[in-house]
Amino acid sequence: MDSSQLSWITNYIWGIADDVLRDLYVRGKYRDVILPMTVLRRLDAVLEESKQAVLDMKAGLDKAGIVEQDAALRQAAGEAFYNTSKFTMRDLKSRASRQQLKADFEAYLDGFSPNVQDILDNFEFRNQIPRLSKADALGTLIEKLTSPDIDLSPAGLDNHGMGSIFEELVRKFNEENNEEAGEHWTPRDAVKLMAQLIFLPVADQIESGTYLLYDGACGTGGMLTVAEDTLQQLSVDHGKEVATHLYGQEINAETYAICKADLLLKGEGDAADNIVGGPEHSTLSNDAFPGREFDFMLSNPPYGKSWKTDLERMGGKKDMRDPRFVIEHAGDFEYSLVTRSSDGQMLFMANMISKMKRGTRLGSRIATVHNGSSLFTGDAGQGESNIRRWIIENDWLEA
Repeated sequence: MDSSQLSWITNYIWGIADDVLRDLYVRGKYRDVILPMTVLRRLDAVLEESKQAVLDMKAGLDKAGIVEQDAALRQAAGEAFYNTSKFTMRDLKSRASRQQLKADFEAYLDGFSPNVQDILDNFEFRNQIPRLSKADALGTLIEKLTSPDIDLSPAGLDNHGMGSIFEELVRKFNEENNEEAGEHWTPRDAVKLMAQLIFLPVADQIESGTYLLYDGACGTGGMLTVAEDTLQQLSVDHGKEVATHLYGQEINAETYAICKADLLLKGEGDAADNIVGGPEHSTLSNDAFPGREFDFMLSNPPYGKSWKTDLERMGGKKDMRDPRFVIEHAGDFEYSLVTRSSDGQMLFMANMISKMKRGTRLGSRIATVHNGSSLFTGDAGQGESNIRRWIIENDWLEA
């Protein structure tokens, strides 16, 4: 599908927001409805052909008393997600009353697999349903998204095209929210530069095989997907075959939901399962991947942001025992990398360094964004200075 068709579909969905939500939400809040509804419609369209197979499998598993059903239901669906309700989105168009539509739509949502439930919960989408139902807007949304005018099924739109549309919708909604502009985004040119910095210097050394990519502040996942695309293209250019596995962690609920949804929409269900997030999943105080090492890491961590709450959860500076931040270096077995609680950006870098591979020929490569304070804050012996010393004395700094 060419770019003009993708733009048409994006604008059509954008138009739905204006047509249906104008008097219900301020423009900056359209995304609270349109993004999850777009995700639901695409997933629904993907699952239509396997719907009966999933229902049959569900009935058989229930009859056999099998509790752990996720793997079998994924297999029946042929996807990394499924829906065990008796409804498709098209079925919901013909409800006689708002109350019946609301009840059936909620039952439809409840039928989705746990990974989709996680996305919906972090979008807080169920909170929107009473308002949409009361205004009689829920049925209109479903009608427009299932209209023959727009085909979000795999037959009409491949995974890459759907991912592009979703990313463009996110970008447009982000621009509408001036108060949030730039908060969760790194300019795409900067991301591409970071990917080139970690891959190009070792392009000739990358062999066929499997590589793990990680971002500990992954936002909507742009760095991971750009890095993956860059590595895949380099492997093709050098006649290699590589497999990539993406891992990420994100504390902001909505951006985490967008990241996970984007990967599902692109057909990368395994990668979506490796994205961990939500308010309870701070990278600093609740590392989702302890002990795991990665080949390539990129990140744009928050800077100038207090991490005092995390510090308190970890026992405070005096009782800190996290092996990522209290290490052995230069004969000191309690060498502290713990920075001031007013800015935790350098701890995200220390977290990535703790996940470097040291026993392989290629090792690990990291690209991370910081503001200027990382170069000079902290007196000798303090966390910031200790991190700089640790990096330089190990000869890890390249640029």
